[in-house]
Amino acid sequence: MKRQRAKRRPLYRYDVYRGRRRGRGRLTAAAVCAVLGLVLVLVRSLGIRFSGFLLLGAAALLTASWLLDRLAAGNDRWRLGHRFFYGCVAVGLALLVGLEAFVISRGRGGMTPPAADAVIVLGAGVNGTEPSLSLRTRLDKALDYLEAHPDIPAVLTGGTGYGEEISEAQCMYDYLTEHGVEPERLILEDQASDTAENFARSKPLLEAAGVDPAEDTVAVVTNDFHMARSELIAARQGYGDVAGIPAPIPWLHLEVNYHLREAFAMVKTFLFD
Repeated sequence: MKRQRAKRRPLYRYDVYRGRRRGRGRLTAAAVCAVLGLVLVLVRSLGIRFSGFLLLGAAALLTASWLLDRLAAGNDRWRLGHRFFYGCVAVGLALLVGLEAFVISRGRGGMTPPAADAVIVLGAGVNGTEPSLSLRTRLDKALDYLEAHPDIPAVLTGGTGYGEEISEAQCMYDYLTEHGVEPERLILEDQASDTAENFARSKPLLEAAGVDPAEDTVAVVTNDFHMARSELIAARQGYGDVAGIPAPIPWLHLEVNYHLREAFAMVKTFLFD
């Protein structure tokens, strides 16, 4: 009996040491995530605040896992909550991966869009009176498509948001006309505040231009990360045949940030839009 106890004791000490080491590593990772998250949230000019909020969430999860591990190690009543916590984390990660795969796959499709009867350009941020990076990439794609299809109208949709001196629709109108698009082809919808309103308010404008959204083909220009949700909302709004024209973001850190944000926006769309 004495020999067996002597053999078990070093192993027990090693397990305790390893557990404490993992715990310190987890708390260190939580602290790093919290600091980086605060920096990304507070420095708005970086343009990736959502990634900052995700890092703060990761810091909270790491801290909660460390605390639950300690509680479950010393009390059987906490073990059920410990398992439930890790089960929820696993399900959440699986859902996030699935949504990201769907968003990425839809954003890569339609690189050679077919001819359409009309085109909708979805709005994005405006910096004062100038298009933001994401809006400019959409406008460049729209410009290429309108030049290739000179006989179709285009609805430019988007209202005036925070920090914007003019509406997103007006900003797009100014950009496209400056680059040679005929003004009479452009239809402004300058009241929408989100993607669902973009499509809802564009329908009567298309119908007035002689295009039936339920029967005719409507091309939709937006960023690649936004394409999956746009197609889903368009279908719910009664658009029959949507041809997606995805515009990629040239900066990798912004592309990652927007793709992560879009996965959570997809959940909102499934439930409410």
